[in-house]
Amino acid sequence: MTPTFDKIHSKFKLNRNSYNTEELKEVAYSLVKEGEDYEKIMGDFLMDWLDAKDYINVRTSGSTGKPKLMKVSKQAMVNSSIATGNYFKMEPGQKALLCLPTHYIAGKMMLVRAMILGLELDFVDPTSQPVFDYDRQYDFCAMVPLQLQNKLGDINNIKTLIIGGAAISKSLEAAIQNLKTKIYATYGMTETVSHIAVKTMNGSKKMGYFKVIPKVTISQDERGCLVIEAPKLTSERLVTNDVVKLHSPTEFEIIGRIDNMVNSGGVKLFPEQIEAKLSNIINKRFFIASEPDSDLGEKLILILESENNNLNASTFKSLGKLEVPKEIYTLPKFKETATGKIQRKETLKLLQKKV
Repeated sequence: MTPTFDKIHSKFKLNRNSYNTEELKEVAYSLVKEGEDYEKIMGDFLMDWLDAKDYINVRTSGSTGKPKLMKVSKQAMVNSSIATGNYFKMEPGQKALLCLPTHYIAGKMMLVRAMILGLELDFVDPTSQPVFDYDRQYDFCAMVPLQLQNKLGDINNIKTLIIGGAAISKSLEAAIQNLKTKIYATYGMTETVSHIAVKTMNGSKKMGYFKVIPKVTISQDERGCLVIEAPKLTSERLVTNDVVKLHSPTEFEIIGRIDNMVNSGGVKLFPEQIEAKLSNIINKRFFIASEPDSDLGEKLILILESENNNLNASTFKSLGKLEVPKEIYTLPKFKETATGKIQRKETLKLLQKKV
């Protein structure tokens, strides 16, 4: 029988204490009234989860547009938790660590998974360098790439770690290869209630592509963009703006976002592919975009998060002729989401003001 959102698993613990529904409501109220800022947000979510409504309002991250509120079914969040639990073979009583902010779906889902699957969940301040009990063995945790980068030497006590919110750079991917922690990149969005696909990033079972979790169907539209059907998670057929290559009915590779694509002299270029080639060479944050050009229609540009431009021609020797940026601009600080993901459009507005 499928669990329902109004029941809390008997083995659920929060910071090593057991709670039934009424007791957890008191904890939520206490967090809202007396907690640190991040705890107040968690308390608000718990109070929403424990009320009589069958949905909650979730704010999107705003990485590809303005953040917005979405109504998300609580039962869909339960179904997502069960799918994750089944995929990673999670058992009641296992220990999990929450170090993500609960503003957004990823942090909320860590709490829901714990309540539904019966996990013992410890939560800490969700900073870019979270501090947690390095001697306690955790079975499951979720982080953003910046947290992983900052805690590479401190995660040996975490068995399974999922990464979302932004892409894992080539340099970070290289750095995790010899870790005993099993690390997975995830693909998902608020609309799919957390991830619908995972990719093993290290170890002997490292994968080149994302593989969808059970009961999720994928296809492509006429633009080559990913289409997702996940009836347990959403009643809608989701058409994304992510251009993909399908390697099987259950595996896909992300090429780039259709709204980032640059048509330069009739050639379609995806900034994400160029960025991947440069990620091991440029040691500061950057991204590829475009600006109008009288001859090409659009020309590639590179925006560097720096006070000055220290790049030269040798930086781009791994690129094809058409992939080399025609202009390089610098900005002291990029616009970013709460999870550290670059907001490209908002950052480009800063550049336009500077120019």
